[in-house]
Amino acid sequence: MTALHYDSYTEARTHLKELLDAAEQGRPATVRRDAATAMVVDADRLRRFLLSAYPSRAQVVAEAGGWSVFIPGLPVAADGASFDEAVTEMIDALREYADDWQDHLYNISNHSDNWGLVHLIALSDDDQLRLWLTGAP
Repeated sequence: MTALHYDSYTEARTHLKELLDAAEQGRPATVRRDAATAMVVDADRLRRFLLSAYPSRAQVVAEAGGWSVFIPGLPVAADGASFDEAVTEMIDALREYADDWQDHLYNISNHSDNWGLVHLIALSDDDQLRLWLTGAP
């Protein structure tokens, strides 16, 4: 098995099956477009990697008859009357942050490095995000 690389979008399109097969197998699969190189990665493999690279640092606090959830260093927080409600609200807040990141925050210096978190959010369903936030096995 060797790495797979195509020097143009046209060449990659002609060999799309091979490119996707390589990504699925976990092999490096890249495409050059002008001066930039992009990598094609299997989504499940990328999600597993991102889970290890971005452990949840969510903090949950009981306060004022309810619960608050926040992640230090991120402008994302949520409140709820119950623990489950606060976590559900946090999932919604994370999805809104990911949308905002893709819309306009991606090139702002204090947000641009959150691309991995945004990908983790995009690759996760609500149950997976709930497990990530709560640290449940």
